[in-house]
Amino acid sequence: MRIALGISYNGSAYQGWQSQLSGQTVQDKLEAALAQFATQPISTLCAGRTDAGVHGLMQVVHFDTPLQREASSWVRGTNRFLPADIAVQWAQPVPDSFHCRASATARRYSYVLLESPVRPSVEAGRVGWVFRPLDGDAMRLAAQHLCGEHDFTSFRASSCQAKSPVKTLQPIGIHRRAATAGTAYWRFDFEANAFLHHMIRNLMGCLVAVGQGVQAPDWLRTVLAARDRDAAAPTFSPDGLYFLGPVYDAHWGLPTRTAAYDWLP
Repeated sequence: MRIALGISYNGSAYQGWQSQLSGQTVQDKLEAALAQFATQPISTLCAGRTDAGVHGLMQVVHFDTPLQREASSWVRGTNRFLPADIAVQWAQPVPDSFHCRASATARRYSYVLLESPVRPSVEAGRVGWVFRPLDGDAMRLAAQHLCGEHDFTSFRASSCQAKSPVKTLQPIGIHRRAATAGTAYWRFDFEANAFLHHMIRNLMGCLVAVGQGVQAPDWLRTVLAARDRDAAAPTFSPDGLYFLGPVYDAHWGLPTRTAAYDWLP
């Protein structure tokens, strides 16, 4: 039987998703919990690996098992053995033809950014931070240069293992929510058929540079055309980055939203 799970997690305490010898990754914690519940080893595959400090609102994994359990039992039983900052949101049997990564048609991320003269405290690790005011119109103009199918080599980490740097990026949503005087929360929404390693954090570094007036909006077109990582801004903090989850065709019948989404402003 093949089972798909939807997982949410606060990535602040972990060295990313993918298993490491340290055992301090989300995958390591999930597989340890599954093994305790199932009383046998279980190996998982995920829809999209996340870096250290990056959060997940609906990571999707799948695994094969000979065990017959109710879907609700996979949720409650696994959560019993997981740390408080990781939780299975749903479980569902899927056909053997389903693959959490290969069956995804797109992936979605959000970046939450605090604009404030004072650094975050209760939001520490959960939002990025800038202390200079941001120009939303300038960032939106810059973002227009990134939409569509492009070679995103300029936004690719040197360690990226993707076979091709060509990806198709949907229009980027940029929204501001005012808080107290001089303080605001920004949300940047990204969707693409796939992302390169550090791609969103590198895009964020460039968008923030434009928003702060360090670069003009047209600079993004130059960076994109350069196909050179050195042409772009430094990689931005992982703190405010959230993996919203993969997009699947409706015929798989998988949830498209979890309760964890409602936390995100």
